[in-house]
Amino acid sequence: MAEDLITVKDLKMHFPLQKGLLDNLLAREKLFVRAVDGVSFSIKKGEVLGLVGESGSGKTTTGRMILRLLEPTSGEVFYNGRSIFSYSKSEMEKLREKMQVIFQDPYASLSPRMSIGKAISHPLKIHALYDKQEAKQVCLTIMEKVGLSPASFLYKKYPHQLSGGQRQRVVIARALVTNPDFVVADEPIAMADVSVRAMILELMVKLKKEFDLTYLFITHDLATCKYICDRLAIMYLGRIVEIGPLAEVFKNPVHPYTATLLDAVPVPDPTYKRTHPIPKGEIPSAINPPPGCCFNPRCHLAQKSCREHEPELARVGEDHFVACPVMSIKLRS
Repeated sequence: MAEDLITVKDLKMHFPLQKGLLDNLLAREKLFVRAVDGVSFSIKKGEVLGLVGESGSGKTTTGRMILRLLEPTSGEVFYNGRSIFSYSKSEMEKLREKMQVIFQDPYASLSPRMSIGKAISHPLKIHALYDKQEAKQVCLTIMEKVGLSPASFLYKKYPHQLSGGQRQRVVIARALVTNPDFVVADEPIAMADVSVRAMILELMVKLKKEFDLTYLFITHDLATCKYICDRLAIMYLGRIVEIGPLAEVFKNPVHPYTATLLDAVPVPDPTYKRTHPIPKGEIPSAINPPPGCCFNPRCHLAQKSCREHEPELARVGEDHFVACPVMSIKLRS
């Protein structure tokens, strides 16, 4: 069995709420946005874990903390058994060769003043992995691998001269040029056209096998998870409410929120009818989350105990866990 490459333990990120000077002086207590509120999971070597949830659920913040692009309020992240927060600045710079990120927006993450070749080879220059000529050759090779062909022609182009799909491939090439072990893919197909999404997903699967990669695949689209993920972690309001193998979660979604997300995936059948009710109301504020289960104000199964106690992840199957006491009791009975 593969070993855990990434282990996340009780990770929290509480951003202080920005107020005006007078409000800060008169405030009785300091308020925080609980972007991530106690997240724990692990990712095995060679595995793809899909982190799924609505916008604002804390997915991107979790990914950034795992890469130590954000310092958490509390919690730990372990890479190959060692806490990344124990690394010195120089050690962390070296570790970034092995931990990379594919940003969601290729328009914002690529400098308009930097040519494609320079953008992709820039990490090689930062880490001093090759001399100038070798770095160019490595850059041209990775460009061909991600489908930026002819590489010698596109090498001198600038981002505005490329299509959206090509820009996304540039971001992928830049993440893989240092030959990393672990990649956080933050909604890598969200900005691509529908016709290009399948090609990018196919490319990511191909590169995973070729480079023996481990992915944290962040997305709000459960339909795309079927093509790349091995396991799913469902996130709601800064917490993980269900986690398990992809096939098990799709076949037997236990948490009401997971079932609702799966039911919302479009089905090419005009006679298809939804089997789960749409959650009522809006997502609660992350500044003042509801007591108990964070989903209880919108859940059709909510009971009194759901509002009094915060549920912990409980085993409901082999490597399948859910934070819903109502459903856990039903499955055990």
